[in-house]
Amino acid sequence: MKLDIITPESGIFSGEVTAVSLPGKDGIFQVLNNHAPIISALSEGILSIDLESPLSEEQKNEAIEVESPEKISVKIKGGVAELTNNKLIVLAE
Repeated sequence: MKLDIITPESGIFSGEVTAVSLPGKDGIFQVLNNHAPIISALSEGILSIDLESPLSEEQKNEAIEVESPEKISVKIKGGVAELTNNKLIVLAE
């Protein structure tokens, strides 16, 4: 699925992923390929992202913590996530 993480200042990440764990208001939840459409408020926490392929040099920035070649994490202060048609958009603070 396609993932875009956007903040008011800039885009943090855009790319293909296989799974994303998100800090929802009622606890951590995960979305996978072909997940049902969802809109959720997010709390402060960590987005844990399983990449479809290793992170490229163009995708790297100071907001992304690389845990392994195909797993990254991004710390957020809150936001909103929307998943439709295998495209997840995270509007993060």
